[in-house]
Order: sequence, then structure tokens, then C-alpha cells
Amino acid sequence: MDKEMIPQVALNSGYRMPLIGLGTACDHIPGNLTSTLINAIELGYRHIDTASLYKTEEFVGQAIAQALERGLIDNRSDVFVTSKLWCSDADHDLVLPALKETLRKLGLDYVDLYLVHFPLRINQGTGTPFQKDEILPFDMKGTWEAMEVCCRLGLAKSIGVSNFSSKKLSQLLTYATIPPAVNQVEMNPAWQQRKLRKFCDENGIHVSAWSPLGANGAHWGSFAVMKSPILGDLAVTKGKSIAQISLRWAYQQGASPIVKSFNEERMKENLQIFDWELTQEELDKINQIPQKRGYPGEMFVSPNGPYKSLEELWDEEV
Repeated sequence: MDKEMIPQVALNSGYRMPLIGLGTACDHIPGNLTSTLINAIELGYRHIDTASLYKTEEFVGQAIAQALERGLIDNRSDVFVTSKLWCSDADHDLVLPALKETLRKLGLDYVDLYLVHFPLRINQGTGTPFQKDEILPFDMKGTWEAMEVCCRLGLAKSIGVSNFSSKKLSQLLTYATIPPAVNQVEMNPAWQQRKLRKFCDENGIHVSAWSPLGANGAHWGSFAVMKSPILGDLAVTKGKSIAQISLRWAYQQGASPIVKSFNEERMKENLQIFDWELTQEELDKINQIPQKRGYPGEMFVSPNGPYKSLEELWDEEV
């Protein structure tokens, strides 16, 4: 697939982002991840999503370097790279060193997009899972100021957030001198984020969708997408897969899905969502799917932390 065939969105930062990304979060990092990512670039993927927490940044960097060597891409700028600041570095003085470490692992001079992974801070050096007593007060203002420094230094072309509710975004916008370009959140036909999408749309923030297929209940998530009778019927009618129907739905909502499959056939299939569309009647059917968050986020709730309930964590968007 020619990269020109993947539409792009103009972010509020002035940069453009491909409207489908390949995610690299995995429970067990496959031994052939670098070659899988090179293959993804060869298939046409031009947005790769990683994070400090995923421990896949080095593989992403190796894949880009080898894709350049092999002539699969002409320039570093041909691939859009997103990475994320983990909660243990969500503090004013830790953000810049964390991004520099990410760039070292990637072997790159800049990331295209750097996101605050979660509106939370935990003890330095802590990964996941973490204990409730490791959750610390989160200085959103100080953290965001340091994110803006990263942007002004050119180490991150665009900056944004992940897993922020409308209320938390609203708070952030009161003091941000560089507004977040993206909010990456759980979003799929079984968790459509209507309220949040409306808020982001009104404030010029692009929504990126993680878990666009519902995560299939490995440790969390559900089969509400992949076993949805409504989506199953639409897939038969359209001659598409349920995954393609779900990804096309997200795209037609103006969001950019982050897909995660290392299976070559599914990787190809996930890119084939741009030359057909869902009708309004079909979209109305998808709106009838019962809504439930797949990832509740109980680990971020603590009696002594900033969020004492799931309602506080998601600000009623549960």
C-alpha cells in the first residue's frame, strides 16, 4: 500500500499525522519484533506508536534505521513516531530526562508526538503493576510546562496526553501555552467516548483510539466488539471483517485508530479501510451497541491517591 493512500490529519501543532497507527504494547515482546515492524513499514504503515512503559522503543528505532538502509523510506520524516511519558516520570524535573532517554533508545533526534501516558504520578523507577502506596500527587501544571519545554527544544514536534477525561483536559487548557495536539484514549464501537470526542472536537484536540477492537479480554477489555452481533451482521453485509468495520467506524468519527496485530494478513487487512464507507444507517446501528469501558483502571484508584474512585479517575465518564 502506498503511504499516500493513508489519509493524514492536520494537528493543532501544524504537523500532520497518519490516520492509522501501529501499536507496539505487548505482554511478551516477540523475538522478531524489529523485522515485524520493518514489514509493517513495507506494507504501508507510517505511524508507529510506542512508549517508555512498553519497552519496545529500541525495536522501533532499529526498524526505522533498517527501513532507511533498505530504501523502504526515503527520510526519517516519512515515519511518524509517538512515544509516551510514563507515570514514574510525570514530574516537572523528570520529563526532559525521560524524553532524552526515549530518544536514546529510539536512536532519533526527535519524536513526532510525545504524550503524558496517564494523569497520574507514581514512585520513580516504578513500572506496572504498582502498589497503591506508590501513587503520588500529580502536578499536572508542572508536568505540562516541562512537556512544552520538550516541544520548544524541538525534541517533540507535537505534545499531547493519553487517558485524560474532558474535565482534566479542561483543567489543562486553563494554563497550557501549547495546547495538547492529541488525546489518546480507549475508543471502539463498544466504548464510543461521545462526550469526550465532542469536547476534543470543540477544542481542536485530535482523538487517537487505543484498543479500537476491544482488546478481547486478555487481562482486561472484552469481546464486546469482536463478538458484537451488530458488527457481525454489518461485516457480512459489507463483505468486510469485524475489525475493518470497527476501524472504519473510528476513522469516520474523525479519530485515528492504533491497531495492534503482528500477523501479516491482519496487518494488511487493517490498512484496507479507506476506499469504502459506512452509511448513516449503518452508523446508526453501531450507535445501538451497549456502552461499557473495557479498561476500568482500578490500579490507578487509591484511598490516599488523587483518585479515590473510578468516578474521580474518569470524571463520571465511566
